[in-house]
Amino acid sequence: MEDGTGVVTIDGGDLGCARLLLLLRDRVATLPAGAVVHLVTTDPVAPVDLPVWCHMTGHVYRGVISGTARPTYAVEVAERAAPTDPHHPWRLGRG
Repeated sequence: MEDGTGVVTIDGGDLGCARLLLLLRDRVATLPAGAVVHLVTTDPVAPVDLPVWCHMTGHVYRGVISGTARPTYAVEVAERAAPTDPHHPWRLGRG
């Protein structure tokens, strides 16, 4: 969902890491480089996993968004992101 400012928001609710990364990976694949995604999630390991996933794939982790009702994290879409395994988004894909 785009919020009118060009930011795409993904509401991950209380999903765990693997499902969050699947949602994020699939959504960023449809966006142009430079687009910003706000991932809303109560997953307690998101602040650890998201920067690592971004570093691994080449996306830019922009950090925690302050002033939100629920924990929200920003990711900027990379121009050439490294693909991840289709079933395990926390692992790099082959190829």
